[in-house]
Amino acid sequence: MSRKIWVFDTTLRDGEQVPGAKLNLNEKLEVAQQLKKLNVDIIEAGFSASSAGDFNAVKEIAEKVGNTDDIFITALARAVKADIDAVYHSVKYAQNPLIHIVLGTSDVHVEKKFRKSKSEILNIGVDAVKYAKTLLPNVQYSTEDASRADFEYLWATIEAVVKAGATIINVPDTCGYAEPEEFGELISKINDRLKNVNDHVLLSVHCHNDLGMATANTLAAIKSGADKVECTINGIGERAGNASLEEVVMSLNTRSDAYHAYTNINTKEIMNTSRIISNLMGLEVQVNKAITGENAFAHSSGIHQDGLLKSREAYEIINPIEVGLEDMELVLTARSGRHAVKNALQKLSFDSLTDTHFEGIFEAFLELADAKKEVYNHDLYVIVENYFAKHDNLNQNMTHYSDHFFELIDLQVISNTHFPSASVKVKKGDELLEGSSGGSGPIDALYSTIAEISELDLTLIEYNISSVSRGKEALGKVKIQVEYRGEKYMAKATDTDIMKASAFAFINAINSIIVDHFLQNSNRAHFTTNNG
Repeated sequence: MSRKIWVFDTTLRDGEQVPGAKLNLNEKLEVAQQLKKLNVDIIEAGFSASSAGDFNAVKEIAEKVGNTDDIFITALARAVKADIDAVYHSVKYAQNPLIHIVLGTSDVHVEKKFRKSKSEILNIGVDAVKYAKTLLPNVQYSTEDASRADFEYLWATIEAVVKAGATIINVPDTCGYAEPEEFGELISKINDRLKNVNDHVLLSVHCHNDLGMATANTLAAIKSGADKVECTINGIGERAGNASLEEVVMSLNTRSDAYHAYTNINTKEIMNTSRIISNLMGLEVQVNKAITGENAFAHSSGIHQDGLLKSREAYEIINPIEVGLEDMELVLTARSGRHAVKNALQKLSFDSLTDTHFEGIFEAFLELADAKKEVYNHDLYVIVENYFAKHDNLNQNMTHYSDHFFELIDLQVISNTHFPSASVKVKKGDELLEGSSGGSGPIDALYSTIAEISELDLTLIEYNISSVSRGKEALGKVKIQVEYRGEKYMAKATDTDIMKASAFAFINAINSIIVDHFLQNSNRAHFTTNNG
């Protein structure tokens, strides 16, 4: 029988402990609202006693996000009265408030961190739970570094705090030390004993990724009886991070035959949540990361593309739509085969090409693909046009596609504290267009200028920059998301000049919009950027 697994998200507490990931109040509220949309069961909103700012953020989240009975709001407290008071006074505004207490249980923590005896630490924990229970009915107790603790002492602690009133017992693999078989056995032993003491108490796990096994350990714990999992979006967190929420959830969904468990997570909000958090925290997701990485559903190998086009089951175990993407992405590169290129052309309505036509177009595609990393849809339009023009077979009713696409010719960007500005020269067909404008910064000035030249009313939603190589000739990669008439478009580009990469990415987005309108407009020859 399938059982529900509670999802406790600690992105705003453990995740925010990543150096440089600090969020302001409005950003924390935005993340919390999105986590609610994702349908997590519990949000750990912060560490209330750490600062006035954190206290106020937890309080705001409790009031504005925890104002319905479908979600719990909590914050972390050490096993001291002042911390517990801070959590209580910040979360009490939620409809379902929860106090979360943490205290070490391993010999390393007890003897070297706290420098007290085991009995003293146990009594401190019990007293903390008893005090918290006078404030709120729901109290979680985390046995920090449980995976390295003496089992009988760990169990004695759990038994004592449950009898003191703890409603959730959390077993952390704080240093990512455990391995799946070992951690699963630990959870199984605790679960057997815990259910005999109080079968209403939830058994939870919190796994770190120091050895790359956080998700595996979390899933092993679920198989062994864990009721609740603590995770973060994109697996962010202290050191190597935490168990990744999206990996755990999609593993349960995809392999329900193995885990016989489910969550209430709205999986279609996974990608949106990932992007919001990545953007606000400035923490880029590694491209090959499971589920939320840029390449997680992208295929460039000709063999894979051919297999996917014949049967998606050949190389796809998760439908991208399930996690909030439009569909799988077949990236056209020099490694792509005929099947993938023909499929891309058919999607652009070039579905009546003869074999001779296609072979000529494919040859031109390979030439372009060898010259650049990736071939885009607007490139395919131009390849088709050039092929027919070269062979004197250009149908008079056929659109001159190149007349509508933009190409960067030159740019100059000035960055200063008084008036950042940009001058840009682009080509549209045979027409040379120029413009200049200022902005709040160099990128804003650059994008304002290009948008003005294109006469498209675009909104930049996301801008990410990263390095993809080293040395003096290092390539910078820019990835952006823009919105046009309610539709969102992703684009990217690389160059040794970051400003050029930024401009290329923005122009790629504009050309994607134009492609979209080609496909929507049956009379393509009359498409103009003035009237859309």
